[in-house]
Amino acid sequence: MKLILKTVLLWMGVVLIISAAPESMAASGQGLEKATFAGGCFWCMEPPFDRLEGVKSVVSGYTGGYKKNPTYEEVSSGSTGHAESVEITYDPAGISYQKLLDVFWHNIDPTVKDRQFCDVGSQYRTAIYYHNAEQKRLAEASKKALEESKRFRGPIYTEVTAAATFYPAEEYHQKYYQKNPVRYKLYRFNCGRDQRLRELWGQP
Repeated sequence: MKLILKTVLLWMGVVLIISAAPESMAASGQGLEKATFAGGCFWCMEPPFDRLEGVKSVVSGYTGGYKKNPTYEEVSSGSTGHAESVEITYDPAGISYQKLLDVFWHNIDPTVKDRQFCDVGSQYRTAIYYHNAEQKRLAEASKKALEESKRFRGPIYTEVTAAATFYPAEEYHQKYYQKNPVRYKLYRFNCGRDQRLRELWGQP
Protein backbone atom coordinates (compact mmCIF):
# COMPACT_ATOMS: atom_id res chain seq x y z
CA MET A 1 0.00 0.00 0.00
CA LYS A 2 2.81 2.40 0.92
CA LEU A 3 4.58 1.63 -2.35
CA ILE A 4 1.41 2.37 -4.33
CA LEU A 5 0.88 5.64 -2.43
CA LYS A 6 4.47 6.74 -3.08
CA THR A 7 4.08 5.91 -6.78
CA VAL A 8 0.86 7.93 -7.04
CA LEU A 9 2.40 10.91 -5.25
CA LEU A 10 5.48 10.77 -7.47
CA TRP A 11 3.31 10.65 -10.60
CA MET A 12 1.25 13.61 -9.38
CA GLY A 13 4.43 15.58 -8.78
CA VAL A 14 5.68 14.94 -12.30
CA VAL A 15 2.33 16.04 -13.74
CA LEU A 16 2.42 19.27 -11.72
CA ILE A 17 5.96 20.07 -12.86
CA ILE A 18 5.10 19.47 -16.51
CA SER A 19 1.89 21.52 -16.34
CA ALA A 20 3.67 24.40 -14.61
CA ALA A 21 6.56 24.49 -17.07
CA PRO A 22 4.98 26.68 -19.79
CA GLU A 23 3.84 29.24 -17.21
CA SER A 24 7.24 29.43 -15.55
CA MET A 25 8.98 29.73 -18.94
CA ALA A 26 6.73 32.61 -19.91
CA ALA A 27 7.33 34.33 -16.59
CA SER A 28 11.09 34.06 -16.99
CA GLY A 29 11.02 35.29 -20.58
CA GLN A 30 12.26 32.00 -22.04
CA GLY A 31 11.18 31.50 -25.62
CA LEU A 32 11.08 35.23 -26.32
CA GLU A 33 13.30 36.77 -28.99
CA LYS A 34 14.53 40.24 -29.89
CA ALA A 35 14.39 42.21 -33.11
CA THR A 36 16.13 45.54 -33.64
CA PHE A 37 15.25 48.08 -36.32
CA ALA A 38 16.36 51.62 -37.14
CA GLY A 39 13.77 53.67 -38.97
CA GLY A 40 14.47 57.29 -38.27
CA CYS A 41 12.80 58.94 -35.28
CA PHE A 42 12.28 56.21 -32.70
CA TRP A 43 9.14 57.91 -31.40
CA CYS A 44 7.47 57.04 -34.69
CA MET A 45 8.71 53.45 -34.80
CA GLU A 46 7.16 52.42 -31.48
CA PRO A 47 3.41 52.60 -32.34
CA PRO A 48 3.43 50.23 -35.36
CA PHE A 49 5.00 47.45 -33.28
CA ASP A 50 3.26 48.19 -29.99
CA ARG A 51 -0.09 47.30 -31.49
CA LEU A 52 0.97 43.88 -32.77
CA GLU A 53 -0.19 40.76 -30.97
CA GLY A 54 2.81 38.71 -29.91
CA VAL A 55 4.99 41.75 -29.27
CA LYS A 56 5.82 42.00 -25.56
CA SER A 57 7.74 45.29 -25.45
CA VAL A 58 9.17 48.01 -27.68
CA VAL A 59 12.04 50.11 -26.34
CA SER A 60 13.51 53.20 -27.99
CA GLY A 61 17.26 53.51 -27.96
CA TYR A 62 20.55 53.76 -29.79
CA THR A 63 22.68 51.15 -31.55
CA GLY A 64 25.34 50.74 -34.20
CA GLY A 65 27.77 53.30 -32.76
CA TYR A 66 31.10 53.29 -30.97
CA LYS A 67 30.54 55.37 -27.81
CA LYS A 68 29.42 53.63 -24.64
CA ASN A 69 26.23 54.87 -22.97
CA PRO A 70 25.52 57.70 -25.39
CA THR A 71 23.04 60.43 -24.51
CA TYR A 72 20.28 61.72 -26.76
CA GLU A 73 22.17 64.96 -27.29
CA GLU A 74 25.31 63.07 -28.36
CA VAL A 75 23.45 60.78 -30.75
CA SER A 76 21.46 63.69 -32.18
CA SER A 77 24.68 65.51 -33.01
CA GLY A 78 25.69 62.60 -35.24
CA SER A 79 29.04 62.27 -33.49
CA THR A 80 28.67 58.79 -31.96
CA GLY A 81 27.85 56.65 -34.99
CA HIS A 82 24.60 55.40 -33.43
CA ALA A 83 21.23 55.21 -35.09
CA GLU A 84 17.96 55.90 -33.33
CA SER A 85 16.34 52.48 -33.15
CA VAL A 86 13.81 50.27 -31.43
CA GLU A 87 14.43 46.95 -29.71
CA ILE A 88 11.43 44.65 -29.86
CA THR A 89 10.89 41.70 -27.57
CA TYR A 90 8.43 39.27 -29.11
CA ASP A 91 7.06 35.76 -28.82
CA PRO A 92 7.79 33.84 -32.04
CA ALA A 93 4.86 31.59 -31.20
CA GLY A 94 2.59 34.63 -31.47
CA ILE A 95 4.19 36.60 -34.29
CA SER A 96 6.83 35.77 -36.88
CA TYR A 97 10.01 37.69 -37.60
CA GLN A 98 8.81 37.88 -41.21
CA LYS A 99 5.76 39.83 -40.04
CA LEU A 100 7.97 42.22 -38.07
CA LEU A 101 10.05 42.79 -41.20
CA ASP A 102 6.93 43.56 -43.20
CA VAL A 103 5.77 46.12 -40.64
CA PHE A 104 9.27 47.64 -40.57
CA TRP A 105 9.48 48.14 -44.34
CA HIS A 106 6.03 49.72 -44.51
CA ASN A 107 6.97 52.32 -41.89
CA ILE A 108 10.18 53.64 -43.46
CA ASP A 109 11.43 55.27 -46.65
CA PRO A 110 14.16 52.87 -47.86
CA THR A 111 15.00 55.03 -50.88
CA VAL A 112 17.04 57.66 -49.03
CA LYS A 113 20.46 57.50 -47.39
CA ASP A 114 21.22 58.85 -43.91
CA ARG A 115 17.86 60.49 -43.42
CA GLN A 116 14.19 59.80 -42.83
CA PHE A 117 11.57 62.34 -43.79
CA CYS A 118 12.53 65.70 -42.17
CA ASP A 119 15.34 64.22 -40.05
CA VAL A 120 18.77 64.31 -41.69
CA GLY A 121 21.97 62.58 -40.61
CA SER A 122 23.42 59.08 -40.22
CA GLN A 123 21.69 58.85 -36.82
CA TYR A 124 18.43 58.61 -38.79
CA ARG A 125 19.56 55.91 -41.21
CA THR A 126 17.44 52.83 -41.74
CA ALA A 127 18.79 49.43 -40.75
CA ILE A 128 17.85 45.90 -39.78
CA TYR A 129 20.06 44.59 -36.99
CA TYR A 130 19.84 40.80 -36.99
CA HIS A 131 20.36 38.73 -33.83
CA ASN A 132 20.92 35.30 -35.37
CA ALA A 133 21.51 33.51 -38.66
CA GLU A 134 17.81 33.00 -39.37
CA GLN A 135 17.04 36.69 -38.88
CA LYS A 136 19.93 37.54 -41.20
CA ARG A 137 18.60 35.17 -43.86
CA LEU A 138 15.09 36.56 -43.67
CA ALA A 139 16.22 40.18 -43.58
CA GLU A 140 18.50 39.80 -46.59
CA ALA A 141 15.79 37.92 -48.47
CA SER A 142 13.20 40.62 -47.75
CA LYS A 143 15.56 43.35 -48.96
CA LYS A 144 16.40 41.40 -52.11
CA ALA A 145 12.71 40.81 -52.82
CA LEU A 146 12.03 44.53 -52.49
CA GLU A 147 14.90 45.36 -54.84
CA GLU A 148 13.80 42.80 -57.40
CA SER A 149 10.20 44.01 -57.27
CA LYS A 150 11.33 47.27 -58.92
CA ARG A 151 8.77 49.07 -56.78
CA PHE A 152 11.21 51.97 -56.44
CA ARG A 153 13.46 53.38 -59.14
CA GLY A 154 16.59 53.91 -57.06
CA PRO A 155 18.58 51.65 -54.74
CA ILE A 156 17.43 50.41 -51.34
CA TYR A 157 19.68 52.06 -48.77
CA THR A 158 18.52 50.11 -45.71
CA GLU A 159 21.42 48.26 -44.08
CA VAL A 160 21.28 44.65 -42.95
CA THR A 161 23.92 44.20 -40.28
CA ALA A 162 24.67 42.28 -37.10
CA ALA A 163 23.11 43.56 -33.89
CA ALA A 164 25.43 45.57 -31.67
CA THR A 165 25.02 46.83 -28.12
CA PHE A 166 21.64 48.47 -27.69
CA TYR A 167 21.39 51.39 -25.27
CA PRO A 168 17.86 52.29 -24.10
CA ALA A 169 17.08 55.96 -24.57
CA GLU A 170 16.23 58.25 -21.69
CA GLU A 171 12.92 57.54 -19.99
CA TYR A 172 11.17 60.62 -21.37
CA HIS A 173 11.59 59.19 -24.89
CA GLN A 174 9.90 55.88 -24.05
CA LYS A 175 6.28 55.76 -25.29
CA TYR A 176 6.53 59.42 -26.22
CA TYR A 177 3.45 59.08 -28.42
CA GLN A 178 1.43 58.15 -25.33
CA LYS A 179 2.99 60.64 -22.92
CA ASN A 180 2.81 63.62 -25.30
CA PRO A 181 0.18 62.75 -27.92
CA VAL A 182 -0.39 66.30 -29.19
CA ARG A 183 3.30 67.10 -29.62
CA TYR A 184 3.89 63.70 -31.18
CA LYS A 185 1.13 64.13 -33.74
CA LEU A 186 2.31 67.64 -34.62
CA TYR A 187 5.88 66.43 -35.09
CA ARG A 188 4.80 63.48 -37.21
CA PHE A 189 2.58 65.63 -39.41
CA ASN A 190 5.08 68.47 -39.82
CA CYS A 191 7.81 65.97 -40.65
CA GLY A 192 5.70 64.66 -43.54
CA ARG A 193 6.07 61.06 -42.44
CA ASP A 194 2.57 59.80 -43.14
CA GLN A 195 2.31 61.72 -46.40
CA ARG A 196 5.51 60.12 -47.70
CA LEU A 197 4.53 56.65 -46.46
CA ARG A 198 1.30 56.92 -48.44
CA GLU A 199 3.29 57.83 -51.55
CA LEU A 200 5.63 54.87 -51.07
CA TRP A 201 3.31 52.16 -49.84
CA GLY A 202 -0.22 53.40 -50.47
CA GLN A 203 -1.14 52.94 -46.85
CA PRO A 204 -3.40 55.26 -44.86
